[in-house]
Amino acid sequence: MEKYEIQKLRDLPIEGVAERLGLHVNRHKSLCPFHDDHTPSLTFNVRRNTYRCYACGAHGDTIDLAMKLCGEEAFREACQWLANEHNVILTEYMPMETKPPKPFDAKRYARYFEHPWLSPEACKFLFEKRHLNPAVVRYCRLNSFRDWLQIPYYDQDGKLIGIQSRYMGTDPAQPRFRFPYGNRCHIYNLPILKMLKEGEDLYITEGCSDCWAMLSAGRKAIAIPSATLLKPKEVEQLLRLSSTLRLNFHMYPDHDEPGERLFHQLQEILPSLIRHDLPSGCKDFADYWTSKALSVKC
Repeated sequence: MEKYEIQKLRDLPIEGVAERLGLHVNRHKSLCPFHDDHTPSLTFNVRRNTYRCYACGAHGDTIDLAMKLCGEEAFREACQWLANEHNVILTEYMPMETKPPKPFDAKRYARYFEHPWLSPEACKFLFEKRHLNPAVVRYCRLNSFRDWLQIPYYDQDGKLIGIQSRYMGTDPAQPRFRFPYGNRCHIYNLPILKMLKEGEDLYITEGCSDCWAMLSAGRKAIAIPSATLLKPKEVEQLLRLSSTLRLNFHMYPDHDEPGERLFHQLQEILPSLIRHDLPSGCKDFADYWTSKALSVKC
């Protein structure tokens, strides 16, 4: 790669990259995935386009963030991931290897979700903390391995197309999210599309947790992976659903800037998108569902 192409990747909006990697950014801050953070200590400097955690000292630019959160040890692979995820064309990208970079190997991972198993930590996270419907967890085929919750992404026909792993342990050195080599972000819960009838309601959420909560509430839902930089393929899928099935799209925007950004971005694509406001004090639908479940128990 030429220096100017590397600079293209460093010039990608740092907060947009963070959101694509699974972080929730609010007022230029986020929970730090590099230590056990309970109050947002990871700060984004949009002028310099960098990040820094004043608690654990993690810092860097967009490429550094991708290398850490994606588990990519190599600078080259992190650059290629950023380019793929943000539709940046690297005209001068010439791998030294004769073989092209390997894509996500779905066959390698598919068998782990044939008979999903949940550890005690995963059960506590999903049922005690999130209060999810066990039928929803089974439908989503959530799996666990040691301290990691494994979240499979399937296409409309039920074929595995990606995996996201979420750390549930207490080791501050572990990142909150990880993705297998070659993995790309997709719309979550695409198999639900085959269950929809013309004129039905479909809820659009931000991230898997909100989608699980929405499904637990008895509503059909999909999840957009990030509050910024919707890919053309994702836009095409939404437009196709709108025109062929004439669905009624609904959304509860997160109570933060990225959530508002995503709603307005989707509203430009889907003018009929119906907005629902969360109660005061609830940051997202997952938070609302948890508080609702707790109030019922009380």
